[in-house]
Amino acid sequence: MRRSVSVPMESPVKTSRVVEATTIEEKEFMAHWTPNEIADLSGKTVLITGANSGIGFETAAQLAARSARVVVSCRSQEKADQTLQRIQQLVPGAQLSAITMELSDLDSVARAADVFLSTHGQLDCLVNNAGVMGLPLLRNARGHEMVFAVSHLGHFALTAQLLPALRAATQARVVTVSSLAARKGQLLMNDLHWQHTPYSKVAAYGRAKLANLSFALELQRRFDAAGMEALSLAAHPGYAATNVAYASDAPAGLRRRLWEWIAYLGNRILAQPAEQGAWPTLYAATSPAVSGGDYIGPAGPFEFRGPPTKVAAVAAAQDPALAAELWRQSEDLCGVRLL
Repeated sequence: MRRSVSVPMESPVKTSRVVEATTIEEKEFMAHWTPNEIADLSGKTVLITGANSGIGFETAAQLAARSARVVVSCRSQEKADQTLQRIQQLVPGAQLSAITMELSDLDSVARAADVFLSTHGQLDCLVNNAGVMGLPLLRNARGHEMVFAVSHLGHFALTAQLLPALRAATQARVVTVSSLAARKGQLLMNDLHWQHTPYSKVAAYGRAKLANLSFALELQRRFDAAGMEALSLAAHPGYAATNVAYASDAPAGLRRRLWEWIAYLGNRILAQPAEQGAWPTLYAATSPAVSGGDYIGPAGPFEFRGPPTKVAAVAAAQDPALAAELWRQSEDLCGVRLL
């Protein structure tokens, strides 16, 4: 069944406000926020990684419905073509294009960034959304552990290589999607790729998502230090029904099938729809009420579901020294320099 994307007849631009989420005014505004609050985005260009499903697809569809020029990044041309067709069905006349990119392959990331820079003068919003979880221990061609490579290193390299387009925009935004799993993550800086410690697929996902959150906060510090007006924000979807737990090419062994079955049951019984799981990302990408360094997640119990609100990042993600070391190693691993 085709699902419609609600597009308001009028989307008045709200006055920019810099307020704390603890104020009554801000809480009331966010408690009633839906994508219908998003203002017209005509003239804005957005790039979303992992846009073929889940949070990425819902984000792309909603931003396209607000007249943004949406560039979807997918792992293959087939997935890209299917994504464009699905969004066009939901949003006739949407301004869409696609770039193929394999985030675990840094050469592919570099090629994709070159394609974008050659066809777009500016990038108003980069949504670092793509990720994988539940993988057995896999490594890319450079020896980087796969979950960390896709979720963090690929996005780090992409952000670095798209910096000229971000600089060309007026107050560009970079939104990096983390997860509740970041709360349990550990960044072992002497063993980021599980070469010396026993591998755990749960711990690997927590590490990658903590890296996402640490990166987002450090990126804002570096934007500020460089005098850039750009905003870096993080978001997490709470518990959302997506296929991130089983959308991979990992070998389909018994443990993998059990993992996917548990994830399927959780999606059916406990999770909120992916449409609502995308709300924190959409809020971070579009709201005039955010500030650089904000972390947006659901307002409900345990941050599992509900309207978007500003939430607290775990202490490890707020540690500047840890973030600086992660940044240094990320630059070395990716072969790029970022701010």
